[in-house]
Amino acid sequence: MRDPEAIADLRARVGMITAALVGLMLVALTAITVLDVGGRYLFNSPLPGGTELTEILVMAVIFTGLPAITLDDGHVTADLLSQQLTPGGRRLQLLMSRLAAVVALVLIAWQMWTHGARLAGYGQTTVYLHIPVGPVIQVAAVVCGLSAAIVAGLALLRAPHGLE
Repeated sequence: MRDPEAIADLRARVGMITAALVGLMLVALTAITVLDVGGRYLFNSPLPGGTELTEILVMAVIFTGLPAITLDDGHVTADLLSQQLTPGGRRLQLLMSRLAAVVALVLIAWQMWTHGARLAGYGQTTVYLHIPVGPVIQVAAVVCGLSAAIVAGLALLRAPHGLE
């Protein structure tokens, strides 16, 4: 999979699938917001559980997009001196930024998993719809772990930068 064309193809496919999923979630989020606000102002009755659904969908949008952002090397970086570096220096910079991303994503995944397990142990649910919170957080933790594995794979394969 060191073939740059295969990696570019994978990036494109994952990007399209992610865009479709996130697009559907954003349409659902828009519908929930319209129903909630419209119900509140027109009928003095907001959508039951609308706030909880909004919170969960926003989280889903963020974590659904994370693997695609990761695959494209789309994480925020400061490249103040990148243009002055040699090609070897830029490759080293990319490797170091990917390693930093792996560490950050693993730490985030670990903390989210631990927190989700704690909430699941308490039986924590959302107030109105009684959706279990712990498993939702643990799914996000798994996505962070998957994203860490993606970055590690890109680093090991020395894949070219995704946004080039």
